[in-house]
Amino acid sequence: MGAKAKTASNKKTLKRVTASASKSEIKSSDLVVAAQKPESADFLPLEGGPARKLPKSGKPLDTSSAVLYIGRIPHGFYEKEMEEFFKQFGSIKRLRIARNKKTGKSKHFGFIEFESPEVAKIVADCMHNYLLFEHLLQVHIIPTEKVHPKLWYGVTHRYKPLNWTQIERNHHNKERTLEEHRKLVEGIMKRDKKRRLKIEVAGIDYECPEIVGSVQAVPKKIKFTED
Repeated sequence: MGAKAKTASNKKTLKRVTASASKSEIKSSDLVVAAQKPESADFLPLEGGPARKLPKSGKPLDTSSAVLYIGRIPHGFYEKEMEEFFKQFGSIKRLRIARNKKTGKSKHFGFIEFESPEVAKIVADCMHNYLLFEHLLQVHIIPTEKVHPKLWYGVTHRYKPLNWTQIERNHHNKERTLEEHRKLVEGIMKRDKKRRLKIEVAGIDYECPEIVGSVQAVPKKIKFTED
């Protein structure tokens, strides 16, 4: 074997040794990185990227409170349905859903109080982020010092739907003064004028019926002369 052949074989063996050494180094580094990775992540970012873990809070949970906040309540899941659903965990002391004072519609959050704080903790652990009618329920324990003193004010009151038909009927049929009647007729005539103009601009050949408004004149004061 010549000198050139010997140098070529030496170069090949050197490459093999360096390749095997680099592979072993990579495997050892992978083991170190795997050992340093956290056991489990709390959530994955929506925009992508590595998983993240929420920082641990130093404050311990309040285990003496039996009041829960329930958010993202779906439509149709009201007091009766909520009581029937949550009583499977334990006896319920009070329950309330926040509603609009004018319309009475649900604001999609409420509060519930159990007889036992242990039951409240179990409900908070089990029902948080529970999928119900395409809504993820948000259930949290409210600490005792943060419970508002008027939280359960009017909890026994059950909402009675308003009769909007009767309300509008009374509003329409109420007795109006001469000035109120004049403003009502003027508004009707103004809207009719705009409607006629839109029809004319659109090039539609249509003769709108006339609207006759009965606006009475203000009665004149009669002066009597002494003869």
